[in-house]
Amino acid sequence: MRRIIAIVLAVFLIGGVAAAVVAGREDQDSSTATKTVQGVIGSEKAEFFADPDVVKALAARGYTVETETSGSWAMEGLDLKGYDFAFPSSQAPAGELASKYHVRQPLPRPFYSPLVVVAHRSAAEVLAGNGLATLRGNGGGKGNGTLDMKAYLKAAGADRTWQQLKGAEKHGELSGTLFISTTDPTSSNSGALYLAAASYVADGGRVADGAAAVDRTAPLMRKLISVQGSQQTSTDAAFRDFVSGVGNPLVLVYESQVAALLAGGQGVDDLVVLYPDTTANSDHTVVPLTPEGRALGELLGTDKELRRLAVRHGFRPQGAAAEFTAATDAHTTYLNQTLTGVRQVPVPASKVLHEMARRARD
Repeated sequence: MRRIIAIVLAVFLIGGVAAAVVAGREDQDSSTATKTVQGVIGSEKAEFFADPDVVKALAARGYTVETETSGSWAMEGLDLKGYDFAFPSSQAPAGELASKYHVRQPLPRPFYSPLVVVAHRSAAEVLAGNGLATLRGNGGGKGNGTLDMKAYLKAAGADRTWQQLKGAEKHGELSGTLFISTTDPTSSNSGALYLAAASYVADGGRVADGAAAVDRTAPLMRKLISVQGSQQTSTDAAFRDFVSGVGNPLVLVYESQVAALLAGGQGVDDLVVLYPDTTANSDHTVVPLTPEGRALGELLGTDKELRRLAVRHGFRPQGAAAEFTAATDAHTTYLNQTLTGVRQVPVPASKVLHEMARRARD
């Protein structure tokens, strides 16, 4: 009898250990399991989602995120069936996608970035000397300033060349027509927002609201784009060219790209960041196509660690200005943290902006 009881107890003990091991494995699996979500993003966010720290933070919150890149306006022409979210660089293309796929509002907007013009010091000083820009900066340097959009557009409309600007003769690299390099406005968000701001200034402070408004500014918008020749579809390539010292001396990029470069300990020796005095911010907006996509979009804006990582990549979290200010205190020579002197203007309706871009490219 004692032997039988011992055998029974041994069986129960072994069974209990096995059950504990299985339960432990299940607990371990459930703690590390992640939901895979797939999305199409603007290229300016590719490094953020590829950052190992971002991947780790998302995994800790239950997500594996797989992304493909596309121009923000080009997303409208993609078949997004099977994707969990789209993540264009502003509200206008996001609104178009939300309408197309019947996505409920509001759309998550976790962070934003103003558009800036990066310039080499020689170009920035010539612009300032001719009343087209004002330079400032902390720490004794003049690493940032304001671009006078009205004065710049007047010069561009008159086909001014660098050689016609006083002081440019000292710099052999400054030659040819004065213009700002932008991305293609028909497919890229930054190029389209540039036209939105430029048309607002050119039309006396009015937001383009239809065909008549587009007609009034179309000749100037066409001039701003046609003078550039071939255009990039992404600000990434244009910014890399600028940092390498090649290409046009004035390039429109996102502030986030500059801030991320500085945060990474890199820089351009003679960099000057010009903030257009009239601009349209790039509100990075998630278009959720599934419940998982919406949950991810909301997490990007509410999770403190993910916001910290977004700031490290140069983005300004919505409703958390202090986080950006604290993280960029070492770079105020180049960054206008409070956007002093910068006016944010409304963006035309998507249909109007599309037509404006098309006319500018004709």
